[in-house]
Amino acid sequence: MPHASTSHEVLAVVFQVRQLDTGNPQLSALLWERAMEPQRGAWALPGGQLRDDEDMFTSVRRQLAEKVDLQEIAHLEQLAVFSDPGRVPHAVFGSRVIASTFLGLVPSPATPELPSDTRWHPVDALPPLAFDHQTMITNAHTRLVAKLSYTNVGFALAPRQFALSTLRDVYGAALGYQVDATNLQRVLVRRGVITPTGTTAKSGRSGGRPAALYRFTESRYRVTDEFAALRPPGVGA
Repeated sequence: MPHASTSHEVLAVVFQVRQLDTGNPQLSALLWERAMEPQRGAWALPGGQLRDDEDMFTSVRRQLAEKVDLQEIAHLEQLAVFSDPGRVPHAVFGSRVIASTFLGLVPSPATPELPSDTRWHPVDALPPLAFDHQTMITNAHTRLVAKLSYTNVGFALAPRQFALSTLRDVYGAALGYQVDATNLQRVLVRRGVITPTGTTAKSGRSGGRPAALYRFTESRYRVTDEFAALRPPGVGA
């Protein structure tokens, strides 16, 4: 059956590494629960229809401002276009819906205020998702993993100042495998991605030598080594 018209929506896959202070950090995605048909009760990515008077970046920023404090989004980039004619079954008024997706990153330990129908969900334990949003999240996670290898985009997930153990946990949660803090330090310092602050963290209850604190050299996205790749333990260089 031909579609009477075509509409365009923008959707954001927003990631944050959460529970850093619990010893069980998790890469989580921001989702909201649909209150209307089709697929009422399923969880979906934040976003909505592109207005006639705005470009896609303006639209996604506007719509994220309705779900997350806009100032908490440290990195935002366009990902992919999803244009399967049947991706939104029974679309309103019979229109075909094309979606442009974006990757958004929120640093830890930011705590954006969320409406009651919106929550963070661990990427490795997502609830049933609407339409093709699972594929969109998988696509965004793959992009994030790749960019952690050859750019400084980790600044958009990490605290402003951090011990190497914290950075290890951020990278490990985002990459999906354990990361060695010493190796991570060596790679990122060599590329000029992180630098010591000259200060140390407060001593914990157990005492011991305070950990040195680092920061990202820049809080603006840049490519650091276009041919680099971070690999899980046991995988050849």
